[in-house]
Amino acid sequence: MAGSRQSAELLGFGGSARQERRRRRLFAGKHPDDYAGLAAAVAALGLRPRGGFRPAPGEGVPDEAGAPAATLVLIGALGESHWPAFSRSPERRDGRPDPLDRWSRRLIEGLASEWRARALFPFDGPPPWPFQRWAARAEPLHASPLGLLIHPHYGLWHSYRGALAFGRSLQGLPVREALPSPCAACEERPCLSACPAGAFAANQPPVRTARFDAGAPVGYDTGRCAAHLDGPGARACLAAACLARAACPVGAAHRYGPAAARFHLGAFKASLDGSRRA
Repeated sequence: MAGSRQSAELLGFGGSARQERRRRRLFAGKHPDDYAGLAAAVAALGLRPRGGFRPAPGEGVPDEAGAPAATLVLIGALGESHWPAFSRSPERRDGRPDPLDRWSRRLIEGLASEWRARALFPFDGPPPWPFQRWAARAEPLHASPLGLLIHPHYGLWHSYRGALAFGRSLQGLPVREALPSPCAACEERPCLSACPAGAFAANQPPVRTARFDAGAPVGYDTGRCAAHLDGPGARACLAAACLARAACPVGAAHRYGPAAARFHLGAFKASLDGSRRA
């Protein structure tokens, strides 16, 4: 029972008898090799399953228990699906650095323990795991002019918080949809001209579609962005979680609300500041 209670605490259910019963109900009847059961467990924590695939050699997925990984499942957020659970978490309120990363690690490592998998994170490293490459294997993602991966339905409002590597094959992996990049048909590219700092090559002749579809973003001047966020004009950027990102019409219904927007762009600014000091 002590081990079960510890697993429950890792998953964010706490250690009470009532919470332990909730955990048991959640996992009751879930096949240990079934993607649908794992997806339900992920969603119960406030995260979202983001598909998966069977890794091939050379895709950067580490071995599991001394053998090549048989399945990789990605975990993240769609829009601000993570925000209600994260905003109530102890990590959000404890005042320590990197609260979202610590919350993600706690929950996903708990899932790894329950599902006999290895937890991987985009903030591990150096060197980092190739999450963008993995994401494009699992979902119909494409490079956008801003360098972010764009989803045909959620636009730029999605993220990856971790992945689970399994030494066994999970049943029922979703089939990756073959959807084109929404950027290919976008002639105006409002994302490039919306940045008030002119941090993108933006305000220069537009790049060819083939360039960013191949994964190469237009130029991004981090110094201009950071300087603008230090100034009086930062309020509008903070409220939108980046005006360039918010200018994209794809997935507009999934944009962050005010609280999530301020948090995420604030965290991004902190990372820029850290890079400048390094």
